[in-house]
Amino acid sequence: FKRGYITRRRRTQISLFASSFQGAHLRLTRTIIQQRIRALVSAHQDRDRKKRDFRRFWITQINIVIRGVGVSYSYSRLIHNLYKKQLLLNRQKLAQIAISNKNCLYMISNKIRK
Repeated sequence: FKRGYITRRRRTQISLFASSFQGAHLRLTRTIIQQRIRALVSAHQDRDRKKRDFRRFWITQINIVIRGVGVSYSYSRLIHNLYKKQLLLNRQKLAQIAISNKNCLYMISNKIRK
């Protein structure tokens, strides 16, 4: 029987996406399409999740270093004082400063506390 090549081309293109899948997810076109949708949704969610996880990581790093300044001093106080003094440093930069040069972060926190 004669058949056009467009469907076959579409299915081979879909199966290239599923080359790392197993079982029916690798062989059957309908399940490949469903798994592809799920994979792309998960990838989208995890890109957002990664941003959240990095922000949490930076906050933890800053908090660890800043607690060495004083007993009652913490990350939340530091951020509050930064906003009061209108010093807009994002958490990523603060974490890099905290890891590479603790004294610099101590100096910043001492300046803004006064």
